[in-house]
Amino acid sequence: MRIVAGRFKGRPLAAPRGDRTRPTSDKAREALFNVLTHAEWAPELDGARIIDLFAGSGGLGFEAISRGGAFCLFVDIDAGARGAIRDNIEAFQLFGNTRLHRRSATDLGEKPAKLGNPFDLIFLDPPYGKDLAPPALAGLIEGHWVTEDALAALEVAANEAVPDFPGWSQVDERIWGAAKVVFLKRG
Repeated sequence: MRIVAGRFKGRPLAAPRGDRTRPTSDKAREALFNVLTHAEWAPELDGARIIDLFAGSGGLGFEAISRGGAFCLFVDIDAGARGAIRDNIEAFQLFGNTRLHRRSATDLGEKPAKLGNPFDLIFLDPPYGKDLAPPALAGLIEGHWVTEDALAALEVAANEAVPDFPGWSQVDERIWGAAKVVFLKRG
């Protein structure tokens, strides 16, 4: 896995060992960011505050920072995933632009004030078929983690049905291989 574009283009990403995480492929990541770059409903990447839930290697968050994002909070409960994210933060020297949160993405609670302003862009890549997106998306709103016009990019299995999420409106959906990405706008 490598960073696809931006200031870290071509740099490798460390990934957790084993099969407990499922990193988004370089091709799917590139397609996802092409949509984010060109869609009129997408937030500006330059200067965006990003939260990467179920972060795994952090590939989506690091790609967003490479393309101009100002700050990314990586959230993962798995020790191997957090180790890979720490390795990537160190490799890219992004100590001031990132934080790593050891917490369940489905139980975030209230956003701590020390994390600054709410987030503009959310990446969610939960394990497929476990119905973890509804509590994660609800918790983002309830805990004041996101802006009023935040955008969430939710990755699920290509054949997985996506329910309605209270407080979020689907604005687009794309399928890339085994993955489906659903774009949800707050409101």
